[in-house]
Amino acid sequence: MFAAAALAISLMSHPALPALKTATTTTVESTQSLESGKRRPAVSSRRHHSRRIAARVNSRRGRTSRFRRIVFPFTPLKGSRESMLRQNERTFGDDLERIQDDDQLQLLTENKELVDLPESESVRIAANLPVERRYCRPWTRTFIDDMSHEYHSQFGVPLQVNSAVRTVQVQKKLRRRNRNAAMIDGDVASPHLTGAAIDIARRGMSKSQIKWMRDYLLSLRDAGQIDVAEEFRTRCFHITVYKEYELARLESPGSLAAPVKVIETSSEVPPGPTAEPIRVLENEDLQQTH
Repeated sequence: MFAAAALAISLMSHPALPALKTATTTTVESTQSLESGKRRPAVSSRRHHSRRIAARVNSRRGRTSRFRRIVFPFTPLKGSRESMLRQNERTFGDDLERIQDDDQLQLLTENKELVDLPESESVRIAANLPVERRYCRPWTRTFIDDMSHEYHSQFGVPLQVNSAVRTVQVQKKLRRRNRNAAMIDGDVASPHLTGAAIDIARRGMSKSQIKWMRDYLLSLRDAGQIDVAEEFRTRCFHITVYKEYELARLESPGSLAAPVKVIETSSEVPPGPTAEPIRVLENEDLQQTH
């Protein structure tokens, strides 16, 4: 009993035990610090890796946006250089000059060589089109009246004219901010400079309305009475109307410029002041809506 008590007292008073405890504690703490030190670079490495991936993706997106290819939908009314050449040739054949400035524009309006754009329940004018440029050639106005009336009868909504006559001064300003604007001179100059061209808004049209416009304009283009290009950047139908449209319209009133078939008959004509070949007009196609 006395031996056990003496052993307990000696153990409690032994000087090496606290040092051993302290060393053990220090060893555990250093091991934990080493382990924590090993983990920290791993976490940092993952973060840097994710940042590098994000930077790489953003870089690829930037390159893609710079070299992105724009694909426009198919249209039978696609514009071309050949079409622009034809428009310039035909408008000069109609004895039209390019309007240089506002003074010349005012002179043409006073002489009635340019007339006001129509504005009714079937056709409206864009609010941002300046008043001094709301003019066009007389046959172009006739075309707008005819087409807008048919369109309104079909869909119950008006067509909108976005652009009409322009002067060379206006076209120069337009080319500074719009790289797609046509030239002011040469064989591919803008037909708007003659007052024969207009832009009809395409924005907001349904698929059935766009199809109707394409069919209507395509038939007149094939008849050689207009030239047209469906533009997707500005979302409009660019239309140049020729004098041929009004001439065909006068030959067959109410036919919307549809070609009239003339047939020479072989029946005998009684003599007299009215003795001339009988002309029979076949207007079977005139009531069709294009």
